[in-house]
Amino acid sequence: MNQPSDHDQPEGGSDNKPRISAEAMAAETQKKWDFSAGFFDIIAYGAELRWGPEKKALYRSMSGKVLFVAMGTGLDIAQFPPNQDIIGVDISSKMLAKAQPRADSYPGSLTLMVQDVLALDFADDSFDQVFTACTFCSVPNPVAGLRSLKRVLKPGGRLNMFEHTGSRIPPFNMMLNLMNPLCRQMGPEVNRPTEENVRAAGFEILEVNHIYLDIVKTIRAVAPG
Repeated sequence: MNQPSDHDQPEGGSDNKPRISAEAMAAETQKKWDFSAGFFDIIAYGAELRWGPEKKALYRSMSGKVLFVAMGTGLDIAQFPPNQDIIGVDISSKMLAKAQPRADSYPGSLTLMVQDVLALDFADDSFDQVFTACTFCSVPNPVAGLRSLKRVLKPGGRLNMFEHTGSRIPPFNMMLNLMNPLCRQMGPEVNRPTEENVRAAGFEILEVNHIYLDIVKTIRAVAPG
């Protein structure tokens, strides 16, 4: 899936991983995030304080039928604009159990569903927009996951991402590559070439906004019409 230390290669991070079946991959990912559900809010507290304003600015463009991928424990809900029609999915039922009270208090329509982004149970062309937040650092096959999002987006639908990615800037690129094997065991990968993955999935990138160096960024893309 991955090629050694080269962010020009789409799909994954910087080190090789054995191929496993889709079912085993989903079970492994679900187990990882079920385990993290109990302490996720504590770990994410600082990041939510730091990046909350940038996420809120991204979410202001929500309109129409919205899919939010990797809802987690629902920390992002506080940044959603009111009166939207949103379906939030996550592979972890334990994460969504934590998110449900936050969803219940959202001033709009927000439905939570256990789903794997690699096997979304929605018809083609179901959504006007898709949003992600620190999601594609963790999807086992990111290009396949992005193609899945393109399938459920209407032609001309928008993909809006807040993500942390790999870097092209020395020495950060080398540091992230060295850190990645350990980080993957804990949850996310830290050296994904996400912009290249978005293009490889067939999206047209409209805008990339670097928030912290070239590591934390927003990506806005469109599904071909």
